[in-house]
Amino acid sequence: MGLSAEQLRTSLAAIAAADARLAAAIARAGDPEPRLRPRGPGTMMRAIVAQQVSTKAAASIWNKLEIACGGDMDDHARIAATPVEVLRGAGLSGQKASYVHALAAAVAGGAVDFAALPADDDEAIVALSSIKGIGRWSAEIYLLFAEGRGDVFPAGDLAVQIELGRLLGLEARPTEKATRLLAEPFRPHRGALAIFCWHSYNIAAI
Repeated sequence: MGLSAEQLRTSLAAIAAADARLAAAIARAGDPEPRLRPRGPGTMMRAIVAQQVSTKAAASIWNKLEIACGGDMDDHARIAATPVEVLRGAGLSGQKASYVHALAAAVAGGAVDFAALPADDDEAIVALSSIKGIGRWSAEIYLLFAEGRGDVFPAGDLAVQIELGRLLGLEARPTEKATRLLAEPFRPHRGALAIFCWHSYNIAAI
């Protein structure tokens, strides 16, 4: 599971102590809600299904996909053997169907073991990113939300870029590389920093 409320509070206190601008933002916006997801390939598969569709549509597609795959989304060998046409019939695009196949095949074949990912964050990101359809951002989100790796920082996230730049007083949205550099002083609490950025961004958007 991801970072608990207590872990977030501890990390945000350290971030606030390190930077007065972020301290003011944290005092203003308050603590973010924990983002907790179950550990395992099912969470990653749900993320693939949910890409670029509404929450309601994603839930409907997942239910249809479960039926199409025999009712057991933990049977990865069976999912990998399910024809693409059947997966598309459940509502997946051809591209997403190929990603679901690739993930299921990687798990069924032992290429990636979600229960024993490398302890090193960068190595874990490389392992997850080796699966077709899973990029760095998706791997980082999984490690942060499902494994609670406190220093994983998805710098490629648009909202994180926008909000961190705004909170630090930048005139323009920083690039992914620049965002990652801006977060460096907050190691090993960058995961909480990202979660706070989403929290603050949503408040600002309202």
